Amino acid sequence: RRARVAAVDLNPETLQETARIAGALGRLSTHTLNVADKAAVAALPNAVVAHHGAVDGLVHCAGIIQPFVKVKDLDDAAIERVFEVNWWGTLHLNRTFLPVLLARPEGHIVNVSSMGGFLPVPGQTVYGASKAAVKLFTEALWSECKGTRVHVTLVIPGGVATNITSNSGVAMPIDMTSPEMAKMADRKVATPEEAAKAILDGMEKDAYRVLIGRDARSMDLLYRLYPKGATSLIARQMRSLLKG
Repeated sequence: RRARVAAVDLNPETLQETARIAGALGRLSTHTLNVADKAAVAALPNAVVAHHGAVDGLVHCAGIIQPFVKVKDLDDAAIERVFEVNWWGTLHLNRTFLPVLLARPEGHIVNVSSMGGFLPVPGQTVYGASKAAVKLFTEALWSECKGTRVHVTLVIPGGVATNITSNSGVAMPIDMTSPEMAKMADRKVATPEEAAKAILDGMEKDAYRVLIGRDARSMDLLYRLYPKGATSLIARQMRSLLKG
């Protein structure tokens, strides 16, 4: 949409791939960064301003999942890693960019939570807890920014066809060619392009929240009407993925 974009990622190779695909002719800068590194995040606004002259918005979608195991089988390092990226990364970026955006004529913050942030998913309990924290934080930030120049939008995706599993360093717990996976593959999941369009449309409308995908919309409704039933449904679907 003709915006100037500062793309941020932990992986410099995928950043360069993004720049190649975008073909943005100078409108895209790339910044290699670990969002869990507070000092590095603090230096990011100056780096972006030096390249683009100003910052008017933050779209924060960095996140990782946990190994597909129950809490009792999850080690401390995996728990801490999920929260470092999903929670502390969100907090660092928001706190760093909020003063910058408040000084602009208008600004926007978008944080990506997850359907797992409102609907419990066995085997992703810690991931869900981290995304639940992002959800409530973003909703509270919306309240705090109400009446200011900064708009805040919460994004809640369901299934999106990304590489989050491999990028999180997590192995799938079942054979990808199994009947269970074939059944899951038949379900409608959003494409990255569909997700991006929904996010940008939401920003333009100053939406309070954006639900992405048919699964997120349907489970949001079911969980509001019958939370125990929705939780039981997901638990049954996940049972084949979890052992012990």
